[in-house]
Amino acid sequence: MTKRTKEILALLDEKYSREYKCYLNHETAWQLLIATILSAQCTDARVNIVTKDLFQKYDSIEKFANAELSKLEQDIKTTGFYHNKAKNIILCCRKLLDEYQGEVPRTIEELTSLAGVGRKTANVIRGNIYHEPSIVVDTHVKRISKRLGFTKEEDPEKIEYELMKVLPKEHWILYNIQIITFGRNICYARSPKCEECFMQKYCTEYKGINRKQQGKNEE
Repeated sequence: MTKRTKEILALLDEKYSREYKCYLNHETAWQLLIATILSAQCTDARVNIVTKDLFQKYDSIEKFANAELSKLEQDIKTTGFYHNKAKNIILCCRKLLDEYQGEVPRTIEELTSLAGVGRKTANVIRGNIYHEPSIVVDTHVKRISKRLGFTKEEDPEKIEYELMKVLPKEHWILYNIQIITFGRNICYARSPKCEECFMQKYCTEYKGINRKQQGKNEE
């Protein structure tokens, strides 16, 4: 790990603590799995609103597995892409019952074999449920990791592998949590709060903006 990376992680620890937390409300592994499937192209806040009633109506994997597709679609409609999400949730829960005795598996290979589960969702489960070191590449992690110069890749899986090389394993889950918080509070996709950002020194994008501004001032 480079001196620069150590400094960045120390700043994140100082600003956001080393507390492990999950932004998706859940009480069981299967609830987190379903919530994460719903979170694709949707905010965690919206998912939490939906799952508050959803997990009361469908209070077991069996109820999701036997759900009527059209009704489940309506129950999750406000999360977007509800046709595919509803279909995947039903198929996912059926496979959990048929092949895993109703237990959520823990390996990346088993998890990604479930309908609607990609590496991002699998890593959410591995990190939050099984406490396996994992890196979740969501929109915040992708955007900010590029701004910090940790990667130039666009593909989430390639970004995941690059981050695994530059970050210490014991900080993988924390990095996810801290960067999501940072992205929601300061480092927005559009109009980030650069002037009040504690990461200015390390941001390649901010340095580029400054160079352009200096160039204009010298003209």
